[in-house]
Amino acid sequence: MSRTFVGMPAFPRNAEDAVQDSQLRFNLRKATHTIRERRAAVVGEVPDWAGMRAAGKAIKDDVLRNLDRYLLQVEEAVTRAGGHVHWAADAAEANAIVTRLVKETGHREVVKVKSMVTQEIGLNEALSEAGVTAYETDLAELIVQLGDDLPSHILVPAIHRNRSEIREIFEEHMGEWGRPAPAGLTDEPATLADAARLHLRERFLSTKVGISGANFVIAETGTLVVLESEGNGRMCLTLPETLISVVGIEKVLPTWADLDLFLRLLPRSSTGERMNPYTSTWTGATEGQEFHLVLLDNGRTRVLADEVGRQALRCIRCSACLNVCPVYERVGGHAYGSVYPGPIGAILTPQLRGMSSELDASLPYASSLCGACYDVCPVAIDIPEVLVHLRARSPHPAAERAGLRAAGWVLGRSSRLRAVQWLASRIRGLVPRRWLPGPGAAWTQTRDVPSVPSESFRDWWEREGR
Repeated sequence: MSRTFVGMPAFPRNAEDAVQDSQLRFNLRKATHTIRERRAAVVGEVPDWAGMRAAGKAIKDDVLRNLDRYLLQVEEAVTRAGGHVHWAADAAEANAIVTRLVKETGHREVVKVKSMVTQEIGLNEALSEAGVTAYETDLAELIVQLGDDLPSHILVPAIHRNRSEIREIFEEHMGEWGRPAPAGLTDEPATLADAARLHLRERFLSTKVGISGANFVIAETGTLVVLESEGNGRMCLTLPETLISVVGIEKVLPTWADLDLFLRLLPRSSTGERMNPYTSTWTGATEGQEFHLVLLDNGRTRVLADEVGRQALRCIRCSACLNVCPVYERVGGHAYGSVYPGPIGAILTPQLRGMSSELDASLPYASSLCGACYDVCPVAIDIPEVLVHLRARSPHPAAERAGLRAAGWVLGRSSRLRAVQWLASRIRGLVPRRWLPGPGAAWTQTRDVPSVPSESFRDWWEREGR
């Protein structure tokens, strides 16, 4: 991919453009409702889903409280198993490490199994600048890459595309990246999958370097775990002579026993399946393969320091919150300007990147605070709570700050509040019903301003003899 999210405008402007696209809204509604219904069905089969959810939350909270100890345990276990561990403080350092490792192999092509963290740090672009071509092998990621597009969903990055659009992308661009699409390609899903399979098979058999992410890292053994639905992960993880895994430091689980729980939570919450189709695990260097693990911070320790916001690091990237979010369903993932869209992206991205840009400062407001995201989260992240917390930290217009200071001054003493209430009741006829100046203007374009009562509750209470 050559495009990035960098420099995108604020969420309201992105959303305004997105809601004008009727095809996008149709694609999103159809896909999210399908996944949502499948998830509800398989979760409803579990007699103690609430208990499993609480257990997942407890395990992840334990990891965050003891992250330093678990990470050292991971390093020791991976090294003992013949792997090499690298620590990256930020995106630039991670990209430099991976680029160096690839160049040392003497090869200039890599295959990738789906990894959001490499998209987070812009690894493909960094490799391209160094003369290395990265080939995405997940079907949805392949569609995004061939279309010079951006991912718009955590689980289904090409959710904004329908099958007719995918057929056009394959016909026009597949040949630029390798084996071209077969003649007479139709938009039948099976036919499109066959075209992708033939295209990727040549790449798997010829490429000697693989790059992966990981859903989980088991601290006690140093084992990495990848869950995927197509089998491309097996090819990326086993065929290359060198495997480089880039993993966020929050992906740790303490023991194999903990993995059992998450292998039941994640498939149900993400794809609406009882069991994941392909679950790959590997520990250190195996069968002569050289293995490198890059542990990435990139703002995560800063998030960890926030007692409210740190719960975002519990996320297991299931995308359940996206599929129930009324905002995401109407605007799609691109409006969030991040590889992490939807409700989880609205709280994770501003914490990882900071809130200095207009886009990042707007993300905590990309929500109706309906709470549906919290209800479906398999590790009980209270996303509405974090959204409100981040809204308090985001920059506010001078008029809004002045208004809140004035309100604080009035509400800070009962005598002031009484005086303002008395004054308001005397000038109630002068208060406009459909328009307020300053920060209230947009709010009152579609809402009536509540009428000021002729008598305050305090005065009524006094008059009625308490």
